[in-house]
Parts: sequence; structure tokens; C-alpha cells
Amino acid sequence: MFALFYNRYAQSKTGIGPEIALFKDNKAMKTDPGAAHYLLRPEAVESFFILHQLTGDPTYREWGWEAFQAIERFCKTKIAYGGRTNVDNPNDAPTDKMESFYLGETLKYLYLLQDPDTEVDILDTVSNIEPIDVES
Repeated sequence: MFALFYNRYAQSKTGIGPEIALFKDNKAMKTDPGAAHYLLRPEAVESFFILHQLTGDPTYREWGWEAFQAIERFCKTKIAYGGRTNVDNPNDAPTDKMESFYLGETLKYLYLLQDPDTEVDILDTVSNIEPIDVES
């Protein structure tokens, strides 16, 4: 299942996965034509981090490194990072918008995934940057 998800990244012309991918069958996914964009979301690299923590399999670390390199190549601008309007068009410039979750989540998981000495144990740690509504 996660190999299918990774393949959406690896098979795109930028090495970045689309916002939405559709299952064609149990062996393949395709990009949703209406959602071929990328908004710098963390879900893929967060999954790679969790899978690496649970299994110790270095494949997930390699997948995260590939995603990082693609983001550096296709999303970096002179002053920040921007999403992509189409992950299969490497000639488009990055968008003029960097979502806050890129710094707060995407880069966090990419860093933790590559940090061999991380003390973060996903079974003992809760990581959340979303606002919590606590009633008095």
C-alpha cells in the first residue's frame, strides 16, 4: 500500500506526489486530473517517518530523502518554498504561497526521519501543531 503511495511521488516528473491520487486497482494509482497540484503537505513524509520508527526499515528514510530533494529542486524559491500547480510539469515555477504547515510539519518530519539519534518515540510522544479547543 505505501509502496503505491511512494510510487505516485517517484513516477511524477518532479518526484513530488499530487494532492489526490486515485486507486485504479490494487496494484496501481493514478493522479486525479483535477488535483495534480502539491501544497507542501506533510502526510507522505509523516507516514515515512512513522513507518521508519515502527519498522527500522531504511527504505522509508530513502523515500523521505528523495522527497526532500524533489522539494528542494522544484519548490524552492529565492526567499521561501511554494507548492506546485502540476507535479507532472517541471517547467512551471513554484506557486507564490508557502503554507505554515510546511515549516511546522513537513520539514519537521523530514528532519526527524533523517536524524539517526532522534529521541522521539512515536509510541510515547504526541506531536500536534493544530489548535486544540479546550473548554474551561
